[in-house]
Amino acid sequence: MISVLEQLRPHHEELRKRLLVSIAVVAACSGVAWLFIDQLTALCISPLLRAAPEMGKLVYTKLTDAFISYLKLTLIVGITASFPFLLYQAWMFAAPGLLADEKRIAQRIIFWSTGLFVAGALFSFFIVLPQTLAFFMSYTGENLQPMLKISLYLTFVARMVLAFAAAFEIPFLMVMAAAAGLVRRDHFTSKRKFFYIAIVVLSFLLAAGDLTATVLLALPLFGLYEAGIVAVRIFSHKKEEAAL
Repeated sequence: MISVLEQLRPHHEELRKRLLVSIAVVAACSGVAWLFIDQLTALCISPLLRAAPEMGKLVYTKLTDAFISYLKLTLIVGITASFPFLLYQAWMFAAPGLLADEKRIAQRIIFWSTGLFVAGALFSFFIVLPQTLAFFMSYTGENLQPMLKISLYLTFVARMVLAFAAAFEIPFLMVMAAAAGLVRRDHFTSKRKFFYIAIVVLSFLLAAGDLTATVLLALPLFGLYEAGIVAVRIFSHKKEEAAL
């Protein structure tokens, strides 16, 4: 038992070192974000004010609400900004045990995962979020005036942006699963209904049970899933041609 623990000790030390470095980078990025917290908050609120110019300002009902909301926002920005570095640290930890071909695949995963993550976040914030807010704020009327809490609003924005950022990884992960031989080329087609059910459940959870938001989130995920099926077919076809 002692010999096994001794053999694993270098891996534990390596993991500990990379975790500490990752935490330090996230903390540093979050610290920089805190310096621009007013600008970041204004950026997050801007889609809401465009959807409902009459609102003017958000509110908070507890003394700690604004402070905690700012902390959450800076942490989310810090993690998002550190995402490529965190993926790199994970790859460096696994790299010694990977073959040359596997290392090249891991590098591609880091590059494309980061690109798709950023694309999903931008797509959500600049396209989906304004449309979603405009829909929800359309219920405002003479007898109904919104008074949104900053904490709940920022949570909604963060959930929406992170959900789409993660969802944009779906086609790439499907292709990688097929490329690695984990699934057959027709797996995602034959199991489509089960994945659709999983998408609906995931959207319902991310939308915190709101049916309208669930539909608005699920529909793009269906499209991404179908795009993944097409990408898998194209990749499999090219792979078969290269094998001939």
